[in-house]
Amino acid sequence: MQAVSPQAALSRWRERFCPNGEWILLIALIGEVGAFSAIAQNFLTLGNFFEIIRASTELGLLALALTPVIITGGIDLSVGSMMSLAAVVFGAASRDWQLSLTLAAIVALLVGCGGGALNALLISCFRLPPLVVTLATLSMFRGIAEGLTRGAVNYTNFPKSFLFFGQGYLLGLIPIQLTFLLLVFLGYWILLHRSVFGRALYAIGFAPAGARYAGIPVRRRVGAVYFLCGFVSSLAALLYVAHLGQAKADAGSGYELDAITAVVLGGASVFGGRGTVWGTLLGLFFLSVLQNGLHLAALPSEFTGVLTGVLLVLIIGFDRLTSSGRRKIGEESVTVKNSQVAVLCGAILAGSLIVAFTNVWLVRSLGRPAPPTASASTAPVGVALPGRRLAIAVMPKAKGDPYFVSVRAGAEEAAKELGVDLIWDGPTGLEAARQNELVENWITRRVDAIAVAVENKAAISTVLRKARQAGIHVLTWDADAEPDARDFFANQATPEGIANTLTDEAARLLSAKGEFAIITGALTAANQNEWIRFIEKRLSRYPDLKLATIRPSDDDRDKAFAETQTILGVFPRVKLVMAISAPAVPGAGEAVRQSGRRDVDVIGLSLPSISKPYVHEGVVQTVVLWSTRDLGYLAVYASSLLAEGRIRQGAASIQAGRLGSLRIQGSEIILGNPLIINKSNIDQLDF
Repeated sequence: MQAVSPQAALSRWRERFCPNGEWILLIALIGEVGAFSAIAQNFLTLGNFFEIIRASTELGLLALALTPVIITGGIDLSVGSMMSLAAVVFGAASRDWQLSLTLAAIVALLVGCGGGALNALLISCFRLPPLVVTLATLSMFRGIAEGLTRGAVNYTNFPKSFLFFGQGYLLGLIPIQLTFLLLVFLGYWILLHRSVFGRALYAIGFAPAGARYAGIPVRRRVGAVYFLCGFVSSLAALLYVAHLGQAKADAGSGYELDAITAVVLGGASVFGGRGTVWGTLLGLFFLSVLQNGLHLAALPSEFTGVLTGVLLVLIIGFDRLTSSGRRKIGEESVTVKNSQVAVLCGAILAGSLIVAFTNVWLVRSLGRPAPPTASASTAPVGVALPGRRLAIAVMPKAKGDPYFVSVRAGAEEAAKELGVDLIWDGPTGLEAARQNELVENWITRRVDAIAVAVENKAAISTVLRKARQAGIHVLTWDADAEPDARDFFANQATPEGIANTLTDEAARLLSAKGEFAIITGALTAANQNEWIRFIEKRLSRYPDLKLATIRPSDDDRDKAFAETQTILGVFPRVKLVMAISAPAVPGAGEAVRQSGRRDVDVIGLSLPSISKPYVHEGVVQTVVLWSTRDLGYLAVYASSLLAEGRIRQGAASIQAGRLGSLRIQGSEIILGNPLIINKSNIDQLDF
């Protein structure tokens, strides 16, 4: 018997376990772990390892479900929206329909099966392109979820027995979600790599026409993988709800792209015929470790997208070059009939109508008339002519943020009092590029004044300078731009005053010794970064008080919840969480409440209205804020005075309606000192 050389044995091992070069990604993952171990505090710990797994479970389930879909040469863009719909249905079934949790979970899983069956029907029976079909169902599923919740309902207060599946630990260390991930991984491993069914999927992906000639039931096999994808998406939704303790219509937003990225990074070919489940897991953990390491190293999370995008371009480009010699023989072109296009368009339109109807219903139920718009005029911009209403455009960082919803009430009050047209618009998330786009539109529209809550100081300053050059008055509020890019900054409180108040309160609660963590909004938020600098400066007064870590929430309650869970697991000596973003306070409070850690305090900047339950329960000790309604009022009132030429550079004060006389410090209009809110006074505040 001829001996096998080590080189031949290694080659066989690679062909069997790493047929698509997965070993390269494994080496990259090891290098990534090594790099972050050197630069990120508490990265290379067992607790952080399991935290990475816990945070990756829902995305991992979607990536595993997408692996056979991509192997067949297809795509499913609807998995994130399917998560959203299943999560909302589960919440509605358990709370509104009064079903038991078991029945509610079964209903949610059936919804996932129904969504998967719809994709399977359109793709395998009607032979429509998977990209078009799943793009349509992405919109439809998300629209239905928005309609069921009226865009605002958030299902919470699930029992601990259910939350255990998303937040519990085996042996006090291993996340319970890991068992689900391993079971699904094992199921797909057997399906793809140890069954005739799986071999057929590879044949379909490599050459569908050849697979048909070989007697493989292509339609049934393709339909089955889309059906399974819907089922696993709904399972991921249940774990998502158990993990976060709430079900909302925005669950799973963006997950579909991250899941596809993990599959492709793991060696699957976007042209079909290639991929492995262990490669998908490697791609998943590469992304999760990258994001986790960047956060722990306090580096911008945007690096995740940049590095991932570069890798994807290189991988797909290399795949395109290497696959040019094995193009599919006899590949059939797909003809899309007009009636089929009509069905898809109808599905997209139906989802859009649901969302539109929901928005109209919400506006009417809140009693808010649609904001008036500025009429066209040939008058010089920035000059208030008799008989012409001023057009004041006000932009928040994120329209759906409760903080900015509260600010809007004050802005509308001032607009009504002054008789000006208020244009309130902004991104739905923290998107600096979207802010720039809106300012450009407002310049074209020739509004009289623009008031912006700046998300990215450097990014928006150029376009604000352009607005000033066009004769439009510019005011910033909440967060400032470059001084030469605006006329005045409406400052809710001095950064030093905010930082000192928060730091002193933390020192009081911790008896001036111990560790605390900060949950900020975005790592690029100029105002919050300035607060952090002053907090670090103030700590010089308290030598035994240590800042353990700074984590971003992107002004999202769910992410603040997840980041707080990570802090509690990775930094066990942290005894106080300081959340300096409005949604982050209730997010951190919910995480601490569900953990049962009565030794951990929560303080921060937020709205009394959304923090009140946690303050009364004793989870959140102190909220520091200013009157958000007054800030919105000032933004519009000062913008109107600017447009009328009633504020001059060098002025020492202004008269701002019901706010009275306000001090001007340089080019900053100071609203006042921050207010300390706790159990004694929170019920007296209505914002």
